[in-house]
Amino acid sequence: MSKIIKKSLAEEIAEKLKEQIAGGHYQVNDKLPTEPELMVEFGVGRSSIREATKSLVQSGLLRIQQGAGTFVERTASNPEPMEARLKRARSQDLDEVRQLLEMKIAEKAAINRSQKDIFIMKGHLENRKKAAEAGLLEECIEADVRFHIAIAEAAKNEILSDLYKIAAVHLRKWFTEIYPDTRSFIETQHLHERLLKNILDCDSKQAWNTATEIHQY
Repeated sequence: MSKIIKKSLAEEIAEKLKEQIAGGHYQVNDKLPTEPELMVEFGVGRSSIREATKSLVQSGLLRIQQGAGTFVERTASNPEPMEARLKRARSQDLDEVRQLLEMKIAEKAAINRSQKDIFIMKGHLENRKKAAEAGLLEECIEADVRFHIAIAEAAKNEILSDLYKIAAVHLRKWFTEIYPDTRSFIETQHLHERLLKNILDCDSKQAWNTATEIHQY
């Protein structure tokens, strides 16, 4: 038989606060009642209230602002997965995320890249050029995305790399919708080659600038 786990007062209060937040009683950025007010509402002592709110702060549901009080940070205890959020993102929002990520990974790759990283990036960039000149849009998009993923991996920041890989899934689909042919890829090939040279030269500032220029093209 399964053991019956008895919840503490703090856990019960935390659950009730979660229900209130999920049910719309409190919205994002709403301020919670003060500790004395919560003590009266739930009929418990100060320590139980503090323990309950502390657990919700640690889970990211609440935030404490010194001198101001406790506020609702988000309304869902299980936030929407990033993959799902990106899937329903507006094209403009997705492009802004892409720009920020590609500028930062270019900067970091110029500092942390290895010879193996350079070899991989060169291969994808050559494939990008060949596919663009041959008019092979799908192959060109794939090579372009893989080139930037290689840069993300060269940045040696696993969070940045994972974020870009998640975004890349949606970028592939988006690119096939906005590019009718490979003309834009041909026109920006020289910028991508310059970006690779910046990374090869360990010039992080210029790598950032070139990545910015690519998005302004």
